[in-house]
Amino acid sequence: MTLGPEYFERVYAASSDPWGFTSRWYEERKYALSLAMLPRRHYEDAFEPGCSIGVLTAMLVPRCERLLSCDVSPEAVRQARERAPGARVERRTLPQDWPDGTFDLIVFSEFLYYLGTADLGRVLDLATKSLKPDGTLLAVHWRHPVADYPQTGDAVHAALAATGLARLAEHREADFVAEVYVNGEPVSVAAAEGLT
Repeated sequence: MTLGPEYFERVYAASSDPWGFTSRWYEERKYALSLAMLPRRHYEDAFEPGCSIGVLTAMLVPRCERLLSCDVSPEAVRQARERAPGARVERRTLPQDWPDGTFDLIVFSEFLYYLGTADLGRVLDLATKSLKPDGTLLAVHWRHPVADYPQTGDAVHAALAATGLARLAEHREADFVAEVYVNGEPVSVAAAEGLT
């Protein structure tokens, strides 16, 4: 079963930064690696579901013309709006509140493993259909099992690999996995800049 809003309300009631996004070197390094993996310098229309308190959101803003970020928690949305005023941050429950339109960047950072199997399949289907031709999908997830989470990071990345999108890049270590998928033929950054 997908973790519902009440789970996250309890989490944010206990701490304003429950995962240490603003204080841990682990998180700072993970964000730097994630942003460095994006194959384009700039994106027109980006979507970041599960933005939490907006730490990564604020880092994505300079790379995006328009960034829609969302979270199920009102407290997370409040903090994200303060931290990333350049983004449009909304309260949404996915998959039912998936936005209309298409995106050239979708970012799943520490989000997909909160979804039950049926909702995970639906979100991945919606993401695949919403990704513009040659669009980028970045996914980054913790690899260690967490008792409360319906999925593991490795399981959601296995599901991503089965979507039909092409994997452009992968970074895997003991603690997390980060992958970039594209909607179309994968082209390296060097090839895109005419260096090869």
